[in-house]
Amino acid sequence: MKTSTFIYSLLLLSILLITSCRSRKEIDPNPTNVEDATKLLEKQRAEQTKKALKAQKQAYKEFWKRQTKAARKSIKRNKKVQKRIERDRRKSQY
Repeated sequence: MKTSTFIYSLLLLSILLITSCRSRKEIDPNPTNVEDATKLLEKQRAEQTKKALKAQKQAYKEFWKRQTKAARKSIKRNKKVQKRIERDRRKSQY
């Protein structure tokens, strides 16, 4: 009796292990249909866009950290003047 019980329990354990290994199967990186491919491409584009925006934001911060106080004031003032000039230019076109 003991050997048969041992064999049955070993068989049951092996079946459980095999089924759990199958459930951990990795997702195939190559999509099989068009919808999956477009989703994958959109996800990759979104990740690249996010990385680019993060790098741009970091560069902007570093730029402002390197400027002196007088340079910061001058840059802000020039930017404000350029906005006003552009706004007036757009109004004069209509």
